[in-house]
Amino acid sequence: MNYDVIIIGGGPGGYKAAAIASARGEKVLLVERDNLGGTCLNRGCIPTKCLCRSAQIALDVASAATFGIELSGQMQVSLPVMVSRKDEVVERLRESISMIVAAACVVTGTARIVAPGKVEVTGISRITCGGEVVDPLPASLVAEAPKIIIATGSEAASLDIPGASLAVTSTEMLSLRSLPVSLVVIGGGVIGLEFASVFAALGSEVTVIEYCKEVLPQFDKDIAKRLRTVLQKRGVRFHTSSAVTSVSQGDGVIKTVAFTSKGKEQNVSAEQVLMAVGRRPVIPEGTVEAGVKVGPRGIEVDARFATSVPGIYAIGDCNGVCQLAHAAYAQARMVMGGDVDLSVIPSAVFTVPECAMVGITEEQCRAQEIQCKVGKAFFRANGKALAMGEDEGLVKIIVDDGGMILGCHICGPHAADLIAEVALAMSARIPVSGLVAAIHSHPTLSEAVLQAAASVC
Repeated sequence: MNYDVIIIGGGPGGYKAAAIASARGEKVLLVERDNLGGTCLNRGCIPTKCLCRSAQIALDVASAATFGIELSGQMQVSLPVMVSRKDEVVERLRESISMIVAAACVVTGTARIVAPGKVEVTGISRITCGGEVVDPLPASLVAEAPKIIIATGSEAASLDIPGASLAVTSTEMLSLRSLPVSLVVIGGGVIGLEFASVFAALGSEVTVIEYCKEVLPQFDKDIAKRLRTVLQKRGVRFHTSSAVTSVSQGDGVIKTVAFTSKGKEQNVSAEQVLMAVGRRPVIPEGTVEAGVKVGPRGIEVDARFATSVPGIYAIGDCNGVCQLAHAAYAQARMVMGGDVDLSVIPSAVFTVPECAMVGITEEQCRAQEIQCKVGKAFFRANGKALAMGEDEGLVKIIVDDGGMILGCHICGPHAADLIAEVALAMSARIPVSGLVAAIHSHPTLSEAVLQAAASVC
């Protein structure tokens, strides 16, 4: 069977590429071995955010008396209800994606690259073409196209330590039916801290063990420290500069995590252990054999996401360039010929409070010997934040000597939304004075961005 483009993987990058190609009238084959939506929709961004919302409501209920709302009785947490709601949200979004790619031929099965321009699909369980279900199903199919896009995403990584299999991944955490009394999170990155924030809010005793000196190693240190401090106030315990050496089964459901910290052997026990030490690329079978170069971070690509084999491209987590759903989405647009500014990619952590960043950090400026000025604004001085009862955190903006924005880092309410203003300014090459010149509504959280920007003008 001949197509104009074959896409392996139905996550954010894959389904976006399929939608663009189909809209242009191209004949598209989209192969996904599981459910459409990829890790982001099914095992990552969306289900995690559903639980984050439940955690936020739990915190709001716990503080209701502060706002003059008296609640009788003890708050009851039902993890099964939260999980069921999460599943409903995921299913609704899957249906939306199915409509987005309806014009393509969508195959549920496992793809293998046979040769440049040729793909074999086996283990087929469903085929829809133009929205119509194909029946009967073939045992396998071989398809050819001048353009192949690999968008196979990533999977949870694990430490190579004794007892690693006793720990669960984020996938299993999203399907728990009972709230663990205690939880140890191995890894203080984005995934680890989101789960730590959620389960601490729901009532679990949470301990985070992080190898680096500070949590969120990729974030600005002021932001990471502020978030850690807030989570500590809510009862989360942290062990930084600590290397986990083993996980062992104790009595009953209790597991023990051993680690070294400052040369000393320590351990902590909990009912549940989460392994959150990052993700590794998923490479489809036959990729290397077809001549595509694969490095430690994933499939090697150039600035236009072309691999070492003409006609084969790799987008999203599998290339290791930027493991974010919106980055995969943007890379798909570029591969399909779109004009996209990939130099400015914001990222966020949906803890309570949220953290978000775009651009480089103050530490990176120093390391690169870039002369910069730093402006800060604290949410404790923001009227909207005080009215909300969410005054923890700050906005930190970094500009060069010419007033161009190098980066912005936020810890506080709705940080993930606030960062978009600065990301747009950076992408449009608007100087910090442009942010200050724009009138911001009062009272709003965005005034914290304005105040930080004004402090460096």
